[in-house]
Amino acid sequence: MSRFENKGLILGIVAGTAGISLMVIWYRKIRKPGATVRIPALLNASNRLSSVGLQNEAPNEQGAVMVLYGRQLQILEKLNDLLVSVDQLKREVEFLKEAIPKLEELVRKELQGKGDVQRVSPSHRATKRRKAEAASGAAETTSSEEAESEGGYLTAHTDTEGDSEEEKGCKKSPDAIAKSEDEELFDFLQQVDNLHKGSENDKKEGFRLLLEKDDKYENCVDFLWRLARAYGDLFEMTTDANEKRKYVADGKIKAEKAVQLDDRSAESHQWFAIMCGYMSQFESVQNKIRNGYLFKEHLDKAIELQPQDPFLYYLNGRWCYSVAQLSWIEKKVAAALFGTPPTSTVEEALQNFLKAEEMHPGYSKCNYVYLAKCYKDLGQKNNALKYCDSALSIPSVTNEDKEAQKDLEALLLTLRL
Repeated sequence: MSRFENKGLILGIVAGTAGISLMVIWYRKIRKPGATVRIPALLNASNRLSSVGLQNEAPNEQGAVMVLYGRQLQILEKLNDLLVSVDQLKREVEFLKEAIPKLEELVRKELQGKGDVQRVSPSHRATKRRKAEAASGAAETTSSEEAESEGGYLTAHTDTEGDSEEEKGCKKSPDAIAKSEDEELFDFLQQVDNLHKGSENDKKEGFRLLLEKDDKYENCVDFLWRLARAYGDLFEMTTDANEKRKYVADGKIKAEKAVQLDDRSAESHQWFAIMCGYMSQFESVQNKIRNGYLFKEHLDKAIELQPQDPFLYYLNGRWCYSVAQLSWIEKKVAAALFGTPPTSTVEEALQNFLKAEEMHPGYSKCNYVYLAKCYKDLGQKNNALKYCDSALSIPSVTNEDKEAQKDLEALLLTLRL
């Protein structure tokens, strides 16, 4: 073969290699993610190219060219495998990008007892895989990532000799989760009780906190009757009639639901009775009497369930005194609507007020005022003045105390005539 023919052969091989390389670059730019190179088609194209370009060459030279083409095809196969691996790696990276932002939320839910204990995060799988590799003798250096949740918990994905912290969290039993939630509720209710005993601003803050948790604890009896109590606090504090009516209406709904959920809750019966008493201030005579019956029914149930509470006897004394003061027309309406009107006497009211005082001396300013009223109605002026003096010794704190102070001043004017 002449020198020119050899040069032509070499140039043909170089040109063929450059053409295939350009084809690879063009294919890399237009190929869709996840697509693979059709190797058989390239083999056929290569065979046709070799048969056209080298059909006049000597057999030994054609063999050398075919070997070269074969190696080029092997390189193409390797390139194709590399492209596939790169695509898979990109998908893994995308998956990690999506998973990492969710780890904080997942950890927070697990710490709050709301996460699915069977759920395994990507970091959990990575931890187990690293342990398996360590057991097989592979030595790898891994880095830890730390993330702090909004609740202030700090978690680190680190390897340990035993279970990882995340694995321990996944093994949290339902009883432990329930206990954690119970403790959270207990602490919250204690906070609300303390606020209820404080100033008007404290009571308003307690009411706000209860409203924030209404959706979460809407079926919790201990929460519901406290929310009804908070509505009662707002009812006592406001002077606007429309606001009073709204507070008592909403409070009555919450207390009634608490009674329906647990008929053995004394506090639920107590606050439902109180809401009925408050509601009677805005009702017609008919509804006022109906609420009076409901008040007595649920108050008696509360006393049966919790007989050592002086407040319940104070409330019972108030009911007895109010019934004893019913007008003739109100008694007739009650008889027409309910068959028999409610009956009570000032003596029964007095016994309840004395019971409250016996159980808790100096119980309240209001209790002293009603003791004085009862003794005045029974003609015992000295006893009436005695309890007026006791009432004067107690400062007026709540709006109810202030109203009692007004009644006390009017009562003293009649007693000193």
